[in-house]
Amino acid sequence: MFRSLNDFFNFFYIECMQISTIYRRGAHPARFLSVLVLSGVAYGLYKGVQDNYLIEILGVNPFERGIIEFVREIPGLLVVFILAAMYRFAEQRVFKIGTALMLAGVAGLAVVKAETFAVVAFVVVFSFGEHTVMPVKSTISLELAEKGRGGAALGIASTISNLGSIAGFLIVTLVFFIFSRFGFSRTDVIQFKVVFAIAAALMTGALLTSIAIKETETKTRRRRFYFSRKFSTYYMLEIFYGARKQVFFTFGPMVLIREYGAPTSVVAILLAVAAVFGMVFSPLVGRLIDYLGYKTIMVGDTLVLIVVCFFYGFSHRIFPQNIAFVIVCINYILDSILTLGSMASNVYVQSIAENQEEMTATISTGISINHVLSIFIALAGGFVWKVTGIEVLFTISAVLGLINSLYAATIKTAPVKHITGEAA
Repeated sequence: MFRSLNDFFNFFYIECMQISTIYRRGAHPARFLSVLVLSGVAYGLYKGVQDNYLIEILGVNPFERGIIEFVREIPGLLVVFILAAMYRFAEQRVFKIGTALMLAGVAGLAVVKAETFAVVAFVVVFSFGEHTVMPVKSTISLELAEKGRGGAALGIASTISNLGSIAGFLIVTLVFFIFSRFGFSRTDVIQFKVVFAIAAALMTGALLTSIAIKETETKTRRRRFYFSRKFSTYYMLEIFYGARKQVFFTFGPMVLIREYGAPTSVVAILLAVAAVFGMVFSPLVGRLIDYLGYKTIMVGDTLVLIVVCFFYGFSHRIFPQNIAFVIVCINYILDSILTLGSMASNVYVQSIAENQEEMTATISTGISINHVLSIFIALAGGFVWKVTGIEVLFTISAVLGLINSLYAATIKTAPVKHITGEAA
């Protein structure tokens, strides 16, 4: 059918980008997707400088970075309580509140002095917003989708966010290039403050756009924790996924910066390249989830992760420094692609949930569950790095990935259901 690999990618990309066939008639997703673009750019700016800001400006070491990540991830653990406190609100209103919190966090980083306590406080505020938006963004995407197109809708949402992030990462590189031309060093704090200020301006636009999104009349009754035996496999998968994700999210950039001396501009470019791949592969992964099934994707991505872990932890012992750096950079990009497989777990929940209320409660509970272990992984990871080195740290991550694949293989597949806004 396909005469070349390029024909294959073009076919799937064009098919996945046919938004009119993905969303329900009358769903009007434009404002929602616009918010994802603006907040995506802002997040790209924020993430593009975050690790270098903490390491080069605040001078944190791996163990301290683990402590900061432990605190930053606490909102993820509390997300079900946050959503339960807003049980009277429609999903769209929760989305708006989360966006406002993200604005407050990045705006605070733009104005406070580069002191650890103040910086971490606003990082946590941003994290509260990010984790509040996370589950409802998925449920809103699925709610807007046509029956059987949930994976594609999640893929489009991820693509839109990645498109914004690409712009943000490139802006970071441009800002630091301009400042370097005027004689500023890579550790001058003014560059970071400018990036945070631009991110705050974009988040303001995202908030104003989100306010214009129409709220559904049906309110979702949210529970603090929702446990059902039929979701037990999903809960376990979230634990393993949260743990292995945390190792890469927290310590992947630190490997690049501390072990290989990657400056902010290089890290931002790597993030931009990763986002480009995410933009291209998100709709493909979404379609593959719909075509091959969520189980196949869940098993496959974590098997590839084992290879990534090996080269992350041992490249410096096998190759010369310059070659090892290139390999680790490739690993960083490959891992960003592998994280797209997490969309499969949301489709898995959709396939067995009875209604939107149950789906939202389950996804938000799953996010909290994966944070139960991941916040301690952040602490333990910093300690393991300090005592034993990165080899053991990434070996542990590989083992967690293998367990995740074995557990996903036990899933009994079921046909995808169309989730409505009505409670059972």
